[in-house]
Amino acid sequence: MMKLVEKRRWMLQTGIVGIASGIFASVSADAQDTSSTIISNKSKVRSALNGWTTGNDDVLNLLSETVKWTIAGTSLVSGTTIGKTALITKVLAPFGARFSKSSEKFRPTRIIGIYSDGDTVIAHFDGRGIANDGKPYINTYAWFLKIKNGTIVEATAFFDSIAFNDLWTRVTPSYP
Repeated sequence: MMKLVEKRRWMLQTGIVGIASGIFASVSADAQDTSSTIISNKSKVRSALNGWTTGNDDVLNLLSETVKWTIAGTSLVSGTTIGKTALITKVLAPFGARFSKSSEKFRPTRIIGIYSDGDTVIAHFDGRGIANDGKPYINTYAWFLKIKNGTIVEATAFFDSIAFNDLWTRVTPSYP
């Protein structure tokens, strides 16, 4: 009887160890997948910002067609815009058109940091450009970007709305 109890105890312990090993292996694999996704997302955002500094529209290429972009605060464009086309029409094209005659278009000038937590990447950067009226526009941005399958599906942007509103009201957009 004692040998039977010991055998069952050994089988139970071995089974628990096997189950635990399987669980930990699965968790470890998931952690590696998550880790590689986080690294990939951060890399894509950094690459897009670096591309923007040289005149590429790489950031636009990261946007989902159905992106939900929220501009926090009280700027003249604050609020939530749904869809890539709507965002371009409402904010991005008029913003860019305020620099269209300048040889120094608005660009990121310094990436302060790229941080991540799960599927969210935070891009913190300074930007600068000379507006069509010849005056500089300088601002600091923090974008909280939710990324799924390699594209930005949701974002919240923070920046100095006083500097932004000054640009928006001072400079008339000039479309090429």
